Amino acid sequence: MNKKVRVRFAPSPTGPLHIGGVRTALYNYLFAKQNNGDFILRIEDTDQNRYVEGAEKYIIDTLNWCGIPYDEGPGKDLGHGPYRQSERKSLYKKYAELLVKNGKAYYAFDSAESLDAHRKDHEQKGKTFIYNWHNRLKLNNSLTLSPEALQTKLQKGDPYVIRFYTPQDEVLHLKDIIRGDIQIDTNILDDKVLFKSDGMPTYHLANIVDDHLMEISHVIRGEEWLPSLALHTQLYDAFGWEAPKFAHLPLIMKPQGKGKLSKRDGEKGGFPIFPLSWGNSVGYREAGYFPEAVINFLALLGWNPGTEEELFKLDELIKVFDINRVHKSGARFDPEKTKWYNHYYLQEQESEVLVNFFKPILTEKLDKELAFNPDLIDQDDYIVNVISLIKERASFVSDFWGLSAYFFQTPISYNEKVVKKQWKENTPALLSKIASLLEAIDNFSSLKVEEMVKTWIGNENLTFGQVMAPLRLVMVGDLKGPHLFDIMALVGKKETLKRINLALEKL
Repeated sequence: MNKKVRVRFAPSPTGPLHIGGVRTALYNYLFAKQNNGDFILRIEDTDQNRYVEGAEKYIIDTLNWCGIPYDEGPGKDLGHGPYRQSERKSLYKKYAELLVKNGKAYYAFDSAESLDAHRKDHEQKGKTFIYNWHNRLKLNNSLTLSPEALQTKLQKGDPYVIRFYTPQDEVLHLKDIIRGDIQIDTNILDDKVLFKSDGMPTYHLANIVDDHLMEISHVIRGEEWLPSLALHTQLYDAFGWEAPKFAHLPLIMKPQGKGKLSKRDGEKGGFPIFPLSWGNSVGYREAGYFPEAVINFLALLGWNPGTEEELFKLDELIKVFDINRVHKSGARFDPEKTKWYNHYYLQEQESEVLVNFFKPILTEKLDKELAFNPDLIDQDDYIVNVISLIKERASFVSDFWGLSAYFFQTPISYNEKVVKKQWKENTPALLSKIASLLEAIDNFSSLKVEEMVKTWIGNENLTFGQVMAPLRLVMVGDLKGPHLFDIMALVGKKETLKRINLALEKL
């Protein structure tokens, strides 16, 4: 019978979660949900020196904002907890000692100074010092000590580490879902430290023990852990446990394509690389991205569905995601593409929902003295209509004000280039005539106003350019914006006439 699919996302709380970490979480989540499995969050905080206050909360907030919450983890114990490694530390020593007892690991008493001296001696001879089969019988460890001498050292409390005993002259045959078959010569591997004398395991031991006890079926993690695959596979064998299946994800590369995407790239290129803000770094959420857009572009950074399709909601991703289609090579990060995704998801949002995002910006930007009606900020219906007219030109809610200021404030200045080109000698007379025609309309709808203006233009044998460009200029202050008659209808008859008269005075 197949084991139930259980995957884990296991970040270290050493700072904010990089966007690459979010992608790792996403691929784990998609794989779990696709297979009716469990998505577990485990906090790997064995290195207490690098622990950063607030980092664990940041990780949890990120998963929730992205819409990929964990099924099991801190605060959601379903029988495999605790989910912070620092709270599990009493577990690890017995497993390290079990390996020693079975001849798969050994105590090493070498001081940092003596190892440093060995390193320097090797460097002088043009060699690299590796603690393994090559020299372990010449160093200070339980392989070279008598049982009595070892007991004495342990009883005295001499500082030690427990190292893995890497076999000599063997070839490991490893399997990776993404990278296929990998062969490793054990002679090039070092005897990694598994347990430290301070009672804390290293990442390697804690990781394997926790994955086994939490019944993890698949380990989907970043490419940077690929060099650990040999040791981790050997540890499963040493314990006599069934290893999970491994998949190592490709790196997310800089926009230029060379090297791993870093915080500095974001600062230099003016784009976020963290999901939420941290310190001075603006996150995707605060930069105005929708979580759906972030999830969509991250999913396609290193994976493709085998079709030209680029737009996927989360439930669609769960159906089509295939771990076997994840690329081996790194995926180039494209900041412009992320904006393209956000533009799409902005259009997908109901204007009624976007009002809540736009109102704080309106409150901040709207100059009450210039507002032709300060009460508009409280009129949700009006704001919904404005958003409906301008949102197709926006990629972010933060673009709304620049696209819609004239819906709230009477323009008091006009684009000089446009004035020079469009404001002719007969323009004031034409606009005055239009003003008197508008004055007479009772039903000031977009359709009626358009019909009246266009009929008049035809009757007077004028061109549309002679009238429409100056009319847009007085309504907007520039030659931009949505359908002119929609603007006039929305701001209303009184404000439209006021704008025409103001322009006639000023220009």
